[in-house]
Amino acid sequence: MNFKLKNYITAFAAIILCNTISAQKAVNIESSYIADPPATPASHASTLVEYKPNEILAAWFGGKYEGAKDVGIYISAYQDKKWSAPKMLIQPLIKNGDTLPCWNPVLFKSKSQNLYLFYKIGKNPREWFGAMIVSKDNGTTWGEPKYLPDGILGPIRNKPIETTPGVILCGSSTESVNTDEWRVHVEEYTEATDSWKKIAVENEKNFDIIQSTFLIHSATDIQMLSRSKHNKIVSSWSGDNGKSWIRTNTINVINSNSGIDALTVNRSTFLLVNNPLPMGKDWFNGRNVLDVEYSRDGLRWSRLFDLEKQEKGEFSYPAIIQTEDKRIHVLYTYDRKYIKHTVFELSL
Repeated sequence: MNFKLKNYITAFAAIILCNTISAQKAVNIESSYIADPPATPASHASTLVEYKPNEILAAWFGGKYEGAKDVGIYISAYQDKKWSAPKMLIQPLIKNGDTLPCWNPVLFKSKSQNLYLFYKIGKNPREWFGAMIVSKDNGTTWGEPKYLPDGILGPIRNKPIETTPGVILCGSSTESVNTDEWRVHVEEYTEATDSWKKIAVENEKNFDIIQSTFLIHSATDIQMLSRSKHNKIVSSWSGDNGKSWIRTNTINVINSNSGIDALTVNRSTFLLVNNPLPMGKDWFNGRNVLDVEYSRDGLRWSRLFDLEKQEKGEFSYPAIIQTEDKRIHVLYTYDRKYIKHTVFELSL
């Protein structure tokens, strides 16, 4: 093929793709707080799961402030478009005469119908350790807390995926005490043996990355998107259903060093919830805008709509799922005080 003609065709295809992406719409958008007034002075790091058809369970950590000794894990259920009154499910842990707060709950329901709540315990993210509880009756009752093996933290902030029945893949990460390095890794949990395996992620460029989320492209191809200190989201890839991870690099998506979450609607339709501004001098600068973005390939993203766009405020740490009725649900922190819920439908 003539080289110039090939370039024209490539450019034309890119224009068509861009126009197709921008034509997508979010419709029937509804928003509310889980609790108003909130159950605690501060609330943060929410998670959600469809535990029954079109019914949702949410969890987050709450207390006087992040890291305070009264911070526990709270839950609420969403039925018939109403949230139940929040209740504390996990209390702070008293260990060796000290009281340790809870952090970053993650809800997940496996194909075996186990409902998991993973969470962290500790004074800060550099010293915390992983724990989980399991319910076999959709959250009516829960088992006793189980602390994860040394070196295993569980999913750090975002929902896992089940790569094969009974094998749960968790995006995990560490924040170094001494070097301030952030590093992502993957943890594989096998239900049948109640065992964990740690999987390294290639990171030749030494990106500082944490809090990864997964996109499923095929039966074998998985993409992982991570928060970074580099004002952009960093992507990694697995071609063997999560057994190994390579091609770690930035993609052209601005992020203010804040938590993200992503959703595979189908294998050519992906959504991302993101703070799409660079980080400024203030740690929270850039978290005043939170949007939903759309992609067909996980690399090129286009704004779908803004969840929040204000001059001031912090809107952060989103979680996103799709329920059986095809509605899409997003939870996020609103000014460190509320957990806000937005639901919409995707018009493709």
